[in-house]
Amino acid sequence: MGVRSDFSLELQLKYVRERTVNGEVEGAVTAALRHMSSGRGHRRGGKALVELLTAARGRAAAADEWDVVRLLQDSIDYAEERILQPEFAERYRLFQDGVRNETLRRFAGGMLSIEFTYAAEAGREFLDRHPDAGTEDLLAHIGSLGHDARYLAAPDDRPGRYSLFRGRAERQLWLKRVLEERIDVEDPEEAAQRITASPEAWALLATDPEGQLILRAARLRQRAAGLAALRRAVEDRTATERDLQRALEGQHWIFGGRFVGEAAHRRLVPGDELDIPLIRGDGSLHLVELKRAMSLKGSLVKRHRGAWVPTAEVHDAVGQAVNYLVGLDEDRRRIFEDFGIETRRAGAIVLIGHPALQPDVPEQEINEALRTFNTHVNRVEVLTYKELIDNAERSLGGPLEA
Repeated sequence: MGVRSDFSLELQLKYVRERTVNGEVEGAVTAALRHMSSGRGHRRGGKALVELLTAARGRAAAADEWDVVRLLQDSIDYAEERILQPEFAERYRLFQDGVRNETLRRFAGGMLSIEFTYAAEAGREFLDRHPDAGTEDLLAHIGSLGHDARYLAAPDDRPGRYSLFRGRAERQLWLKRVLEERIDVEDPEEAAQRITASPEAWALLATDPEGQLILRAARLRQRAAGLAALRRAVEDRTATERDLQRALEGQHWIFGGRFVGEAAHRRLVPGDELDIPLIRGDGSLHLVELKRAMSLKGSLVKRHRGAWVPTAEVHDAVGQAVNYLVGLDEDRRRIFEDFGIETRRAGAIVLIGHPALQPDVPEQEINEALRTFNTHVNRVEVLTYKELIDNAERSLGGPLEA
């Protein structure tokens, strides 16, 4: 994913700057605009732009300008292509002198009209076949049609026509999850759609007596590949926190069996964006705060009165995690109502550094110093990236070929 820098973003940032009150916040937004305009014949983007926008967001949070924080977060999401251009332009009325885009409105209205008409016809057909069906039965049927509609087939012998097969969505979703979690393929959704569209391929997969054994081995192979990619990122002396985050995303199993997945939302509290929000088996949150690994500036431990103790780098990272936990505690009711996530019992893992940063200190001494520190810190655990990877590797039964 690249960093987008275009006219829409420039207009939105000027809109943001007009709404700032604090002079430092205005200056930070201006710095981002100045960076964009410094290209020769084009607008500059890159990591530098994201860093400037992030710094502006931090200034706004420190100045309690939370509306500007939200606007700048949208700027970052758009630059990193998490918000699409039509939505971004419509949200801020960037063009047409602030008038809503009528073309988009008519398009959305036309699509809704077609969908509602189809739903009504499908509902009537269902009731004709099932005259004793109740309201819940009808709604369940229409809901299942919505899932199946994602996997329309286009028959080769009927150009311009499409076929909707009942029940295909559930099979494809199951198969997609199998391919994502257990088999290393380039595009799990595309592969799942291809297989479920072929009765022969589906029958072969469903009747294979050795299928479970194959899937289990493939799952271990996929996890080993993910772990190898993470190790490469960790050992890269130029890797940023964002690089490490990309290598960890979607691999909650690395943190142990008590976690069942990652939360879909990372911004639960205004001004704070969690690096990796894990969900425990009881539905409660456990956040992961990422710091640099081999590119960390400074050491992990220092000598104090004859013993190894964590440095300020570690203490600062723990302090940041604690601040996140405090914010989650204070806003726990709204978070539960909005996202269904329990944060009252939230904990945190801080991933930081690598023993190779201090080759003169035995790795065991570093790990022991951090474990001793962990016993005195409530709700926060500190790990080096190497210890995390070693633990995950042991859970796979030892080193595996990726």
